[in-house]
Amino acid sequence: MNQDILQGKWKEVRGEAQSRWGKLTNDDLDRVEGSIEKLAGILQQRYGYSKQEAQHEIANFMERFEDKVKMKLDPRIKG
Repeated sequence: MNQDILQGKWKEVRGEAQSRWGKLTNDDLDRVEGSIEKLAGILQQRYGYSKQEAQHEIANFMERFEDKVKMKLDPRIKG
């Protein structure tokens, strides 16, 4: 999932992001607006991640989210 897709699907993704990173507030998620850079910055603040750690967390999160979407579209895919 790239930046453009994340921005376009942010309303769908934000609930998953809040579940994944429970320290994120609604205000944090409003500020992110689907921006990977903004999300990384907020994760650094809330969790004390380095920039690389935050980017790695986001990449893993987006990969899992894509897999979840694929499973919803095709129930034959097992998670």
